Amino acid sequence: MRIAFFGDVVGKSGRDATIEYIRANRARHGFDFIIVNGENAAHGFGITQRICNKFFEVGVDVITMGNHTFDQKDDLPMFDRERRLIRPLNYPRKTPGHGFVVADVCALNKKVMVVNIMGRLFMEENDDPFAVLSDLLDKYKLTVNVDAIFVDCHAEATAEKTALARYFDGRISALVGTHTHVPTADLQILNDGTGFLSDCGMCGDYDSCIGMDEEAPIKRFVSKVDAYAKMVPALKSATVCGVVMDVGNNGLCTNIQTIRMGGFLKEQKDCV
Repeated sequence: MRIAFFGDVVGKSGRDATIEYIRANRARHGFDFIIVNGENAAHGFGITQRICNKFFEVGVDVITMGNHTFDQKDDLPMFDRERRLIRPLNYPRKTPGHGFVVADVCALNKKVMVVNIMGRLFMEENDDPFAVLSDLLDKYKLTVNVDAIFVDCHAEATAEKTALARYFDGRISALVGTHTHVPTADLQILNDGTGFLSDCGMCGDYDSCIGMDEEAPIKRFVSKVDAYAKMVPALKSATVCGVVMDVGNNGLCTNIQTIRMGGFLKEQKDCV
């Protein structure tokens, strides 16, 4: 089974580039299951039902989120009604929505569990991601009741993401980090078969400050007077960043490679 995951989609340029890439490559590269992190998709802050629908229309199976999950207040009810849209699992218990989903891959008669967790180091305070994910994995096991388990770890610190991946090595198919909007170079399959990348990068305009027009971020850094300067997404050509992994019959990763296409970053060889 081949799973594709696309990192934080930022604004219109990121949405358009990601949708076009999926439309052009889903069949060509044999993607059986597609996951997108959409927490910055609505003008850089959160996501709307309309944007979710655009992703679903091109074949996205699950949308994950992060620290901007609930920025679009008008669309808050969709987190309870739309199971294909998940928020961090380790949010407080009474938070709207769901932190994981088990989705069918009907063509293969398989089930994929997608989990969204958030780190705590340099982030907002949430429940312990190690404990919360461990409890979930006591109920869902590879080759027992799911065929693959993919974890989007939305976190600031690479050490925390690495520790989580190694702690759960062999119990999940892959853990891929999001949030920093910068692709890392530590792509690997861990000793017990879990695929790992500490951050897959964003789908957005890299001629920017992590996807935002640089004027407001620079003002915020250099002057307290401009600490609340309005952030807006950069709108030039976007780079699509993500990973593609192959999962064997044992639920573990047999191959993992990066996607980096278009825009201002140096392109990687397209996945085969």
